[in-house]
Amino acid sequence: MSRIGKLPVTIPAGVDVVLGEQQLSVKGAGGMLLLAQNGLVKVSNDGGKLSFAAANESRAADAMAGTMRQLVNNMVTGVTKGFEKKLTLIGVGYKAQAQANKLNLAVGYSHPVNKEMPLGIAVTTPTPTEILIKGADRQRVGQIAAEIRAIRPPEPYKGKGIRYADEKVAIKETKKK
Repeated sequence: MSRIGKLPVTIPAGVDVVLGEQQLSVKGAGGMLLLAQNGLVKVSNDGGKLSFAAANESRAADAMAGTMRQLVNNMVTGVTKGFEKKLTLIGVGYKAQAQANKLNLAVGYSHPVNKEMPLGIAVTTPTPTEILIKGADRQRVGQIAAEIRAIRPPEPYKGKGIRYADEKVAIKETKKK
C-alpha cells in the first residue's frame, strides 16, 4: 500500500462521519456526501481518525484501500472548505452570465448556450470572461467544469475558447507558402 494510503483521515470539528453497512456518509457545513462501501476495504473510526485497511492480501484490495482513503479525504475537505474550478473565456465577444442555477454563454455560436447547474453546484461570474464553479463534491465540480469547457474548447491557432484558468494552450503556426 502507498504511504499516503496508510495515513489516517482526521475528522475536524463540525463534521459527522457515519459508517454504515452499505455506505459511508460525511456531513458538515458544506453539505452531505455519500460513498458506497467496498468489500475489499475495512474502515474503522478510532477517536476522530478514520483508518483504511485492505480486507485481504490481494493487490486489488491494497489499491482500493488507498483509493477509498483519498475519496473520503476529499469528502471531508469538500464539506469543510469546498472545491472550486475557474474557467476563462478567450475570444472577441465571448461572455458568460450566471443567473441563479443557470449559466448563459455567448461563445461565438449563432445562439446563446444555456447550461443548467445540478443541485449542490454553485456558479458565479466575477467578470464576463471568468466562470467560477464551486461545490462540495470534487468529482462533480470537475465534471461540470469539463462539460462547460467542452462547449467551446480552445482552438490551437488563435487560442479562442473556454479554458481552465491555469491551462496553457500550445499555439500552432499557420501554414505558409
